[in-house]
Amino acid sequence: MNRRTSLALAASLLTAVSGLSVQGAVAQDATEKCYGVALAGQNDCAAGPGTTCAGTSVIDYQGNAWKAVPAGTCLTISLEGGRTGSLEALDRDLPQA
Repeated sequence: MNRRTSLALAASLLTAVSGLSVQGAVAQDATEKCYGVALAGQNDCAAGPGTTCAGTSVIDYQGNAWKAVPAGTCLTISLEGGRTGSLEALDRDLPQA
């Protein structure tokens, strides 16, 4: 392989790798916080007073705990008992004090 071919191949690989990291960042941004859809211990964060963060919800579908879901899907998630996802914290399914 000559020097020109090697440089062209290296430039092509660099371009491809750069494109992958940009796509990953875009995909990561394409999520929204969806409250009331996480199973106990599987929330991403915000599990209300007395909890710290990820994995601290204690009730399935706890209303004040959220899970990151693909953007635009939260309000279409339906769960058992007629529950649906919400873009804001809910007053339902909260632990007893």
